[in-house]
Amino acid sequence: MATSGHRTTSPGIVYLVGAGPGDPGLLTRHGADALECADVVVYDRLADDALLALAPSDAELIYVGKQAAVHAVPQGRINELLSEHAALGKCVVRLKGGDPFVFGRGAEEATHLRERGIPFVVVPGVSSAVAAPAYAGIPVTDRRHASSFAVVTGHEDPTRTSARIDWHAIAHGADTLVFLMGLTNLPTICERLIDEGRPATTPAAVIERGTTPGQRVVTGTLADLTERVAAAQLHPPSLIVVGEVVRLGDRLAWHESQPLAGRRIVVPRVRHRPSEIVRLLKSAGAETVEVPILRSVTLPATDDLLARLHAAGWLVFTSPGAFEALLEQLDHNRLDARALGDARLAAVGPATASSLRRRGLRVNYAPEAASGFAGAFPTSVGSNVLVVGEEGGDPHVSRGLEALGAHCHELPVTRLTTDERVPVPPIDQFDGVALASSNAVRRLFEVYPSGPTEGQTVVSIGPLTSATAVALGVRVDVEAATPSPAAVAHCFIERLGAR
Repeated sequence: MATSGHRTTSPGIVYLVGAGPGDPGLLTRHGADALECADVVVYDRLADDALLALAPSDAELIYVGKQAAVHAVPQGRINELLSEHAALGKCVVRLKGGDPFVFGRGAEEATHLRERGIPFVVVPGVSSAVAAPAYAGIPVTDRRHASSFAVVTGHEDPTRTSARIDWHAIAHGADTLVFLMGLTNLPTICERLIDEGRPATTPAAVIERGTTPGQRVVTGTLADLTERVAAAQLHPPSLIVVGEVVRLGDRLAWHESQPLAGRRIVVPRVRHRPSEIVRLLKSAGAETVEVPILRSVTLPATDDLLARLHAAGWLVFTSPGAFEALLEQLDHNRLDARALGDARLAAVGPATASSLRRRGLRVNYAPEAASGFAGAFPTSVGSNVLVVGEEGGDPHVSRGLEALGAHCHELPVTRLTTDERVPVPPIDQFDGVALASSNAVRRLFEVYPSGPTEGQTVVSIGPLTSATAVALGVRVDVEAATPSPAAVAHCFIERLGAR
């Protein structure tokens, strides 16, 4: 597979990537690597928007999703899009919900590519057939109750005389049955299973939006499940589980028992990397959305770039992206790493050090922990240090070195900008708003000028952040007892958590 960060230009190739069942954290590492190399991403409705941010900033995003009878792009045209872009020498990622070969028409797309001699790679995804039941506490197999399970399409009309489903075999051939895309046909599915000899008292469940914070589970039996689901007003995407293992859900359910399960919280983003607040909220079961989606772009090289590089005694790279961006600037001027001159090289964090070493460069200073970078820096008073990083980035590296007596200068090579390709969800879709800094308040005001809506819980990390919010007309409902991410998460659990 292509190495992350380097584009495949010739020959073209298509990655058929399973995006997983809904939780973006269930995307595989192989799938993430493919997205990071993509020139074109062709994606479905069930692929989470957050995954699109993994694609390079200049990748073309093409939506081809479909819902019920509404098809954004016919399947034949989707096949053509894949082959047309690959024929131009591009790296194409076909991002599909679940697994591309489990009722995903991935085999049809692969056949189309094979017939045209276009290379492709299948990247399996976590299928909702096993993931959604697991998030509901229902194991599809259990040595006490089920030694086998079958996955069946629920989209095919079971009453058709030409139906491929052998209902007698399905009813008796596996202990656990999982029907995908079957909510519309739920009454017929239950009736056919009973007619073919499955006891009407067999436990059964419908799981709506499995693995997401919007997950809902309705349980019953084959005899009454249809009525229960209708009363709960479940909607697609949903799947059906039939078998004795459904009984275990009462004891093993974990996803919906988390304190913030089913809650959506928006976190204004001021840095490219996820925040500590996001990690804590997710660990409590909340769905967090950081807005806006940011992407890092390389700045144009300044006219004095070479002079600044050659005047430096030390070059400090703050991230792998900063190093790659500087090389991109040099390449634009028909130069390479040799233009770095005789300066000694330092790297903030192991990943940055690895990036330099992969290019054959010797790293003179690279502490294991990025925090406290300046602690053992081998500099002397008056050393000329050039810090290569992000425009407006965290100044802690420069400040730490200056405290040692070094003369530090910033060389910004990247800039964070809003990724306009990824739509920003309406603010009324959220239960809460987390304000982690004054800059976060300003970012929220940029993205949502009208501010939070009534009924949403707005939590501020401290007095300074609250003051900025008030000045901008942004309501604050709760201020954290201490200015820490943990205190912010605690506020949400207290206000929005299950009682």
